[in-house]
Amino acid sequence: MAMTLEQAQRVGYTCLKALLRFAFMVANNLVAIPSYVLYLIMLQPLRILDSKSFWYIEGVLFKWLLAMVASWGWWAGYTVVEWGDDVKAVSEDEAMVLVNHQATGDVCTLMMCLQDKGTVVRQMMWLMDHIFKYTNFGIVSLIHGDFFIRQGRTHRDQQLVLLKDHLEKYYRSRNRKWIVLFPEGGFLRKRRETSQAFAKKNNLPFLKHVTLPRLGATQVILKTLVAPQENGTPSGGDAVRKESKSKGLQWVIDTTIAYPKAEPIDIQTWILGYRQPTVTHVHYRIFPVKDVPAEPEALTNWLYQRFIEKEDLLTHFYETGAFPPPQGQTKAISREMTLSNLWLVAIQSLAFLSGGMWYCLFQYLYHCLF
Repeated sequence: MAMTLEQAQRVGYTCLKALLRFAFMVANNLVAIPSYVLYLIMLQPLRILDSKSFWYIEGVLFKWLLAMVASWGWWAGYTVVEWGDDVKAVSEDEAMVLVNHQATGDVCTLMMCLQDKGTVVRQMMWLMDHIFKYTNFGIVSLIHGDFFIRQGRTHRDQQLVLLKDHLEKYYRSRNRKWIVLFPEGGFLRKRRETSQAFAKKNNLPFLKHVTLPRLGATQVILKTLVAPQENGTPSGGDAVRKESKSKGLQWVIDTTIAYPKAEPIDIQTWILGYRQPTVTHVHYRIFPVKDVPAEPEALTNWLYQRFIEKEDLLTHFYETGAFPPPQGQTKAISREMTLSNLWLVAIQSLAFLSGGMWYCLFQYLYHCLF
């Protein structure tokens, strides 16, 4: 079937827009990420003299970088509507965030919807697949202190030991508050078949919209970061004992991401913006950590139950276009998440001005030396 002139114009416009967005993203990365690194190199004396102030500044720069990523989606019309509990109420407390995982765009969505949650973004730690270490953002995450976890049964035990060491070394020394992880251990499309086979073999519920979560990382985080007696056991490790001012992990935030028609946004779409404007829906449910069991078997059942609830939430969303109301209420209330275009422009401008400043500085030094 031949393409009409109008269709050809639409395709041409979409391609041109995608090309311009990609060029902007590349230019943005070429100035913003090196500037982040160079600013922190220049601030190394402050790190020695006043580590707390150094990591405060690093956190602000980190939040700005994540805001730049959020802006790519925001300006393409990829917005977020939030449901459930209001996580702003616990934004200054320590929390573990459990998220279902469908595509690379999940991380971008979180980078966007957490921007207006107080100090969360600059004080958060991410657990992500080790492959992200080799992306353009990998150097930033390495400096910030995120943890890259290698998937696979052969690496599992070693990775959990490394995670515990990482948390004890970096979490409180850098004043982290929230830690984000994807307990499914991979994308839905890659793990669904294996998860369903495991569920059938072990007489567990058949899940279509999520997969059964893995226990390891969640258990290590709770054991390492929960203050003594918080959930019935004197856990918390050396990190808690060294930092007596910390209350330890106080909340678990069960976060469910839903895309219209169950069509997730990937990072390519986020960058190129070739999909029509889309509203992503994010549902939160907050649990006090004292209500989370510590024993492995009980914790496994508790974690399974959270993902069974996610399955019910997503089933309801895909059938009705909305999440169900909380128990005991008749209506679910949603909140449209917004970003300031002026603020995003200011941050992008600062990135390009910083890039120009560093370029001029190196040009000056080069001419002075040679």
